[in-house]
Amino acid sequence: MSALRAVVAFLLVTVALLMQVSVMSHLAWNGVVPNLCLLVVVGAALVRGPEFGAVLGFAAGVALDLAPPADHVAGRWALALVVVGWLVGRLRAQNGAEARPSAGSVVLTVAAASFVGSSVFAFTGMLLSDPAMGVRDTLVVIVTALLYDVVATPFVLPVVLGVMRRTETERSRATVRRETRLEPRPGAGVGR
Repeated sequence: MSALRAVVAFLLVTVALLMQVSVMSHLAWNGVVPNLCLLVVVGAALVRGPEFGAVLGFAAGVALDLAPPADHVAGRWALALVVVGWLVGRLRAQNGAEARPSAGSVVLTVAAASFVGSSVFAFTGMLLSDPAMGVRDTLVVIVTALLYDVVATPFVLPVVLGVMRRTETERSRATVRRETRLEPRPGAGVGR
């Protein structure tokens, strides 16, 4: 991972986390808010692949686990977002790294990622005997989170995809410049 990509990913997760715990908390319904960190992980995994998505998912998940008002066992969001980042990145790898997804496929990807991430988070809470979650409550939270994340997609994902693609473009340009400086000129050194 290049330093530029790491800094950009860190900034995207930081902004998403701050928005999620401050601004989005006013839109909470049954304690559920749009998961902007999940959307950042999905966008990054769509552009960069499964390894980057999993690493960013872990970092974003740990940040979510530790951000106030954390009322759950730390590590649950980290696990959920690692799974989401890896799965979305694998989807990108299967569809071709250079192919740009359509708007419809991005929304379906977010819906699936939200379902998987919220399910992993909720079911780990049930396994760890979280007293606040029953099966009915868990299903309501998963459906609510899915709907919130799909509604937030057109506002968040285009920004994340654009920024991540921009860093990819800058990296590609730098690689091309470096390779052209290192390649010998045609005919150089011949006949000496």
